[in-house]
Amino acid sequence: MANEKKLNNASILTIDSDTVLETPQSKADLIWHEIQNAYRTKKILTGMLGGIEKTETGSLIAIVYYKDFRAVIPVTEMMINLVQDEAHNYGELTLRQNKVLNNMLGCEIDFIVKGLDTPTRSIVASRRDAMLKKRQIFYLDQDASGRPKIYEDRIVQARVIAVAEKVVRAEIFGVEVSILARDLSFDWLGDARECFHVGENILVRILEVQAEDPEHISVRADVKSVEGNTSIENMKKCKVQGKYAGTIEDIHKGTVYVRLSIGVNAIAHSCYDPRTPGKKDNVSFVVTHIDEERNIAVGIITRIIKQNI
Repeated sequence: MANEKKLNNASILTIDSDTVLETPQSKADLIWHEIQNAYRTKKILTGMLGGIEKTETGSLIAIVYYKDFRAVIPVTEMMINLVQDEAHNYGELTLRQNKVLNNMLGCEIDFIVKGLDTPTRSIVASRRDAMLKKRQIFYLDQDASGRPKIYEDRIVQARVIAVAEKVVRAEIFGVEVSILARDLSFDWLGDARECFHVGENILVRILEVQAEDPEHISVRADVKSVEGNTSIENMKKCKVQGKYAGTIEDIHKGTVYVRLSIGVNAIAHSCYDPRTPGKKDNVSFVVTHIDEERNIAVGIITRIIKQNI
């Protein structure tokens, strides 16, 4: 045991004799010191939402990992705002909160340390406090020019915190925003999960901001205006009676939405193939008309090249 202690306390001689090798213990001590400082100064830290657990009393807690240290955030401090009324009847609130947290697993979140226990090195934190602090800094505090850091038409970075088929949930400096599929891309987008992933950062354009106080801020944003519309230029390659390969992105009320391989959005109301077309099928498409106002090609699916089974 004494020998073990000697080994831990003695400096390790490395091959490059000028280098001091950090042991896992010394690294952990350094990070714990950083967390203690953040607790004292109420500094915002960023970690990964790595788990959801239930306490013995049945309360939900989120588990956030900050450089290998585990922080616990009660669900009441996660700032999951669910409207409960006749129009938004989500059933049991705990189940709904659990579902929201499940969708967020793997995302980056900000938090402020609320309590520490040094002997066990356990941490209790609040995402809510961090979000309210960021809201004040970015939406309400003004710079020398008299306006906040986030304003209409500004392009900012956002975190993807949840993705569904037709919507991406993003956190923009302390405010959560839902961006619908039609605002994600000028291209037909059948499933947002193929292009956007929880945990990544994306660029968004702020379309509208309403900020009264930290508790009451709403934001509208899109992604497509940042990327630009390449279909306008690509449409020049598209000819009436031209035949092009494409992929079915979506089918809605008998209308088939096809993304042509030349980079053009197209719609078809009929299919000559005896088989029923489905999402992600590769098809042969003949252009019968170009709708310049909506910048789409209109035509017919002549054949299903390959079905997505």
